[in-house]
Amino acid sequence: MAAFLNLLLLFALAISFSGFQLSTSQQLLKAKVSCLDCTPNYDFSGTIVSVKCENVKKLATTTTKSEGSFEVDLPTTSTSTSTPLNCLAKLMGGTTQIYATNKNMVSKIVKKDDSSYTISTPLAFSTSSKTLNGINESKTIDLPLPKEWGLAPSSYYIPFFPIIGIP
Repeated sequence: MAAFLNLLLLFALAISFSGFQLSTSQQLLKAKVSCLDCTPNYDFSGTIVSVKCENVKKLATTTTKSEGSFEVDLPTTSTSTSTPLNCLAKLMGGTTQIYATNKNMVSKIVKKDDSSYTISTPLAFSTSSKTLNGINESKTIDLPLPKEWGLAPSSYYIPFFPIIGIP
């Protein structure tokens, strides 16, 4: 009975080590996200980054650590483990509302070492839309009404368009 348990343990260890060897053959992306208007001790935990490579159906996603760094295996096809081509990393979101321009939201992945990759441009976001240029907020139309009329601002009335008729 003891010999059987030892054999079973040896078999389980062999399977776990073979899985470890397979995962080290993957191409690893190591990078960091940054914040444009955050305090120095901002916690980046939970910011989601996705990676998509050309001609690969699988999408790789990861979350950042507290300092903003993240690591993820680049997706490859099941038949080929060759170097992935034309890969992009995209900032998807976070635990709180974040804002990013198209330029800072997507980055091309470039080779760093033999088995590691990094991003070519920084993935950056802001916690407030007011600090980013190029993001327009929706504005309401407020027509000037005479104060004597005693009405609420016109923005309370103008956006409402009634549906006339039933199709």
